[in-house]
Amino acid sequence: MDMDIFTVFSIIGTIAFAVSGAIVAMEEEYDILGVYVLGLVTAFGGGVVRNLLINVPITTIWTQGMLLKTAVIAMTIAFVLPVKWINHWKKSEAFFDAIGLSAFAIQGALYATGKYPLSAVMVAAMLTGIGGGMIRDVLAGRKPLVLRDEIYAVWALAAGAVIGLGYFKSPVELLILFAIVIVFRMLSVHYGWRLPRRSLKYALAQSVHWDKQRVEAAKNEHEEGERP
Repeated sequence: MDMDIFTVFSIIGTIAFAVSGAIVAMEEEYDILGVYVLGLVTAFGGGVVRNLLINVPITTIWTQGMLLKTAVIAMTIAFVLPVKWINHWKKSEAFFDAIGLSAFAIQGALYATGKYPLSAVMVAAMLTGIGGGMIRDVLAGRKPLVLRDEIYAVWALAAGAVIGLGYFKSPVELLILFAIVIVFRMLSVHYGWRLPRRSLKYALAQSVHWDKQRVEAAKNEHEEGERP
């Protein structure tokens, strides 16, 4: 049964992220090859990065024939959808992104649970949940969502922590956790919850402006002192 629920989360995450990558590629006016490449990177990039860090052969991706076919079918459908339907998807983009994040975070945690310590389970959950999206944004020339937007990776880490600690084990409990992560992700979008941040851009700009003012004032004072 554990393997069944693992497969369910894999399929959900693959569809959500493959379509997300395909739509970003179309927004950036990529050709159909670019759509497939960006969609596949979004859907499988997080798992590849996770496998690299926990020392699992990345070639296991080629054994996931069903998921690869699922991703290709999902991207093909997205490519031929009417623009009106794609606009509807865009309005709900955060929700579908939350679905992919939650599904892959849980999938990544299940992948590492029982084989690695809690810290590795949390990292596996986070990287599986956010890795593909980060690679997608970088390839599309965008600032990664996870590094600038509302609380994002924290929910993947939290999912990994509770699974690693054994609080959610059965399929029903994991489905409840799946819904909880989606709800908290959407709450962070709605209320704009953010992690503490410190911007140096404005501070440095103000500092440079202040230094210029000081130099200009000193220069004027020097010129006035030299006048007879």
